[in-house]
Amino acid sequence: MKEITLPGLRRFNMIMGALHLIQGIVMLILAGSVIQKIAEFSPVITQNYLTFNPATQSLEPAFRELFSLPFGVMVASFLFISAIAHALISVPQKLNEVYNNDLTKRINRFRWFEYALSSSVMIVLIATLFGIYDIASLTLIFLANAAMNLFGLVMEQMNSERNTVCWGPFVWGSIVGIAPWVAILMYMFGSGNFDKVPWFVWAIVGAYFVAFNTFPINMILQYKRVGKWNNYLYGERVYIVLSLVAKTILAWLVLFGAMQP
Repeated sequence: MKEITLPGLRRFNMIMGALHLIQGIVMLILAGSVIQKIAEFSPVITQNYLTFNPATQSLEPAFRELFSLPFGVMVASFLFISAIAHALISVPQKLNEVYNNDLTKRINRFRWFEYALSSSVMIVLIATLFGIYDIASLTLIFLANAAMNLFGLVMEQMNSERNTVCWGPFVWGSIVGIAPWVAILMYMFGSGNFDKVPWFVWAIVGAYFVAFNTFPINMILQYKRVGKWNNYLYGERVYIVLSLVAKTILAWLVLFGAMQP
């Protein structure tokens, strides 16, 4: 592989941003008008609360409908967020200089902020496919996933000038990142009818599990300085490739999962 340079990474980010943008536009068109079933799929987000029943003199659970989630549009937004992030670090000269300066310190704050937003939107959409419609649960899922990614930023900030690696943020972030999937799996297996689980559900879980693990593996290889990962820029390029592949697979799986019975 040819040497990875900062100008080369700038061009690479432009290409990856364009690929995200094209997919987002195509998906928005499909979800908006071409595939009617996706356009009509709008899970109703609710709020659970307790209300006093004078007849029984007790508090009883109740809920109200808040809004319908434009599912197809939200899946497209996940790709647009990534496209915007790639554009921000590659097109404006000043932001590209900030990006390059961070890379020389073995940090990429833009990556972790983008992941915190885009991947959190995606896992919320996945959660709704499994029947989690409560706004409080979805908010907690979003924030837990965002926190996991921000622990990745803290990991890089703490270790940018250290001779020995502090793995604390990596460990705590991994634990926090499991929480949303505990909730999703509880809904998925709640009925106990595993043979009734449709194929796309298994595909989403499998794809996300693989994607979930490739990113921390890349970080471990970076901090262990294994082979080509001794060069931080190589790990950065791998992050960019993993991001495109994982988001592409998950976005299309989730979108067409919305078309299933």
